[in-house]
Amino acid sequence: VFLLHVCRQFPGCGNIVTFSQFLFIAVEGFIFEANFGRKRPAIPMRYYFIMVAMFFTVSVVNNYALNLNIAMPLHMIFRSGSLIASMALGIIILKKRYSVCKYTSIALVSLGIFTCTFMSAKQVATDSSLNEEDGLQVFLWWLLGIAALTFALLMSARMGIFQEMLYKQFGKHSKEALFYNHALPLPGFLLLAPNIYHHAVLFSQSEPFQVPVIGLTLPVMWFYLLMNVVTQYVCIRGVFILTTECTSLTVTLVVTLRKFVSLIFSILYFRNPFTAWHWLGTAFVFVGTLMYTEVWNSLGPFLARWRKRPKEE
Repeated sequence: VFLLHVCRQFPGCGNIVTFSQFLFIAVEGFIFEANFGRKRPAIPMRYYFIMVAMFFTVSVVNNYALNLNIAMPLHMIFRSGSLIASMALGIIILKKRYSVCKYTSIALVSLGIFTCTFMSAKQVATDSSLNEEDGLQVFLWWLLGIAALTFALLMSARMGIFQEMLYKQFGKHSKEALFYNHALPLPGFLLLAPNIYHHAVLFSQSEPFQVPVIGLTLPVMWFYLLMNVVTQYVCIRGVFILTTECTSLTVTLVVTLRKFVSLIFSILYFRNPFTAWHWLGTAFVFVGTLMYTEVWNSLGPFLARWRKRPKEE
């Protein structure tokens, strides 16, 4: 909710948000994981540099997509289609083969994303109450945003396959990976310094806000940013730990449910324009994702045992 507040007020603020998140996680990891640089990494640094290059690219491209007439609900739905890219690259790179159920789930997710993309395209064309030339320009920027999201989706899937191969070779080190994935990209933000500084000035000019309990007064956008950084740290730390403590089924299911709750909350809270076709597309996306995780097979034995319980007299 804090990120949505910030993006709604300043749609192009993605760089300062990402930089703040990276900086906070890097400082925390440098102190508690790297032991102020004295602890050697378990995975060779050259692999982290490759992973970080992909991770940084995905983050920046996803942020810039919000500047290209991509609405936040569509942005979230599109990114939830990561299973499509992961399956496609798994088939191409790792030569994997999947069951009919998994292919069906991918078809549902693809149909859902296509539905939402198509309906958003119609909205862009309709809502641009400008002359024909300006409307065409808006639509072309939107197409560029879709291309950016597609590139980020494929790059993210490739990064996942790369991580999977690293963990098989060197073991799982979630806290270490969390630290280096956020510390190594920090110099890259120098390229974005003008944009970050510009939005820092805008944030400082926002209306004052008194923080509850402690009574500190600061610009409201800085408060939203601070809360987003803290909640994002808790979220991503949990995901990294979950990959080592639980099965991939549990991780995928938890992340999918998190995206679903975030999407529904953003629509209801901000009253975003969402048609019946958007709802249908969203249903396709998440039903397909649940099919991919084979959660139905996991629930089957549980339901069978529940039905066989002796009835109370």
